Amino acid sequence: MPVECQESPVLAGSAALVASGAMILYFAEPSTYGKHWILEPGASSLPAGAAWFLQELPSFIVSAGILAWQPGSLFGPPGTVLLGLFCAHYFHRTFIYSLLTRGRPFPVVLLLKGFLFCIGNGFLQGYYLSYCAEYPEGWYTDIRFSLGVFLFILGMGINMHSDYLLRQLRKPGEVIYRIPQGGLFTFVSGANFLGEIIEWTGYALATWSLPGLAFAFFSLCFLGLRAFHHHRFYLKTFEDYPKSRKALIPFIF
Repeated sequence: MPVECQESPVLAGSAALVASGAMILYFAEPSTYGKHWILEPGASSLPAGAAWFLQELPSFIVSAGILAWQPGSLFGPPGTVLLGLFCAHYFHRTFIYSLLTRGRPFPVVLLLKGFLFCIGNGFLQGYYLSYCAEYPEGWYTDIRFSLGVFLFILGMGINMHSDYLLRQLRKPGEVIYRIPQGGLFTFVSGANFLGEIIEWTGYALATWSLPGLAFAFFSLCFLGLRAFHHHRFYLKTFEDYPKSRKALIPFIF
């Protein structure tokens, strides 16, 4: 039996993303993991790789499960193709990034919050694109789709390259911090965050959807604020940190 689109979960999920992003900006506190978490004796934590795997897994499993449930080819309706891009991002974050990361231990309480977020967002994006999205004939040649997919791929490439540069700053087992160099780190402290923001901006444009826009807004709030706090951390920690380098947007912010 075909699933009929229900607007209420789409609207509720999108509103929750926007509200969450706005609250992040309002409180303006750094999310307490990585360099912004003080590891106290007895605190519950997991190795970074295991934590990232468990946290990101629901986004991939839920969205890929919805995608696999759809009849026909992956390269069929635009919604199916766009959901495939979403799955591709979380496949990388779950099965590749988590194996390569050399980050610090990750607090369990934030892992649980991220796990629940990924379940909800994975369902929201998958449900909308599979059962609610309607695109006109010729959407594949529409400038919104073409430019959006281009930005998605560009942003994912920037994000992956920036993560690679960050990994090279540490030997296995090290937890010290060094000044990132190369790539967009020449211009901004949060090059990896900028890449992901570009990625989800492209996704919002290509899907031309309320859930996509809400997720892009949330990503901008969460990652933008994290880039700001990273930038401030580097300036306080390293006397020789490049003063011309901005937090997130080259030459501007």
